[in-house]
Amino acid sequence: MLQVLLCGVVVFPGLFLTFRKVLPSIFKQWTDADVVLVSERLVSSIHAAMATTAGIIVVSSCKGNVIMDRHWLATSFVIWYGVPYMSYDIFAMYLSHYYRFRVKGHKDYKSHSLRTVNSFVRKEFLLVLHHIALLTILLPVTLFFRKDQGDYFIGCLFLTELSTPFVSLGKILIQLGMQDCWLHKVNGGMVLLSFFMCRIALFPYMYWAYGSHYGIPLYSVPFHLPLSTKLGSLCILAPQVYWFVLLCRKGFRLYKRQRDPTPKTNLCISKVCNTGFLQS
Repeated sequence: MLQVLLCGVVVFPGLFLTFRKVLPSIFKQWTDADVVLVSERLVSSIHAAMATTAGIIVVSSCKGNVIMDRHWLATSFVIWYGVPYMSYDIFAMYLSHYYRFRVKGHKDYKSHSLRTVNSFVRKEFLLVLHHIALLTILLPVTLFFRKDQGDYFIGCLFLTELSTPFVSLGKILIQLGMQDCWLHKVNGGMVLLSFFMCRIALFPYMYWAYGSHYGIPLYSVPFHLPLSTKLGSLCILAPQVYWFVLLCRKGFRLYKRQRDPTPKTNLCISKVCNTGFLQS
């Protein structure tokens, strides 16, 4: 019974609903769109912390033999938390999309409909496809096609979530009007660094680890892997590269804006006060 209560099917929607109830009482000026967006990002950060912790445990336990070493978290975390979170997050992203356009006064968003769902899928197609790909590729591979091998690499994939709290913090800071603060600048650097290391550089590293186990050079690894493995890696890696390019462009725009000589003295403090953080 306790395991069921702690399962992601209960935990993630429960946290989301809790944040939606609590945040309006703290930030009374926030709209429904603000509350839903921040609630979604907070839950994403919690899941990311759980996934990263699980990844560290699995990787450190299986580093002796990256093919044959086993750890129960590699499968259990996917079943109990990975799949429920990905399913929940699609719905949470839809709610964030819905309330954002509803607050703007779009006539089609007076109530939920197939039109609003279709608009969400078209606007967030790559994110939705990414979630569905993880559900339809990572889940079957983890449960059925690995032949009890490669827990180390499943743990590495968990580590891709390390960048999520930084991405979420950036969105929350923007929501609070603190995009010109030093914290947002530092966080932007951490977003780029963590995203590149854990979502892009991680894939050549996994190829290198595989090649080291079998004593083959890195450039030969793709020729030794099954086609399904290469296609699966490509499906996961391709959107990461696309998002990283978008992040770099956004960071460059921010850098150019920061070079604007317009004075911003005490802007961060005033923004914090206006959002209620320093209000009694």
